[in-house]
Amino acid sequence: MNTSIFPLMLALGALPGCSSTASLYHDQPLVSKVDNGMSKEQVLQIGGKPTAESERTVVPGSCFDYLLVRSGQTQPYSVSFDGNGKVDRTTLMTCAEWSAAQQKARRPSPSMGGFGGSGY
Repeated sequence: MNTSIFPLMLALGALPGCSSTASLYHDQPLVSKVDNGMSKEQVLQIGGKPTAESERTVVPGSCFDYLLVRSGQTQPYSVSFDGNGKVDRTTLMTCAEWSAAQQKARRPSPSMGGFGGSGY
């Protein structure tokens, strides 16, 4: 198996949990109204001031951290902007968590060694 695909498979495996969590917050304005291509100003009009704003560490851009609240429980939510200040991703994790996942996925995988790279 190509080890560069492993982080993607791991992330996809986590989606069922995320999608069920996302369904709990689907009526929150940040989740239901923010779409790719929106400007920072549009996001601020919908979600208000974020709890934090940071520069992205893997690719140029910035990121807003929010906390979604429902029935007394909180859920991190981030809105990520490309270098032009347009939304390119929203996710149920903090900006730091998303950045760490991106950095991990971009690290070169260690050589499997052996004949043909199979590792066996």
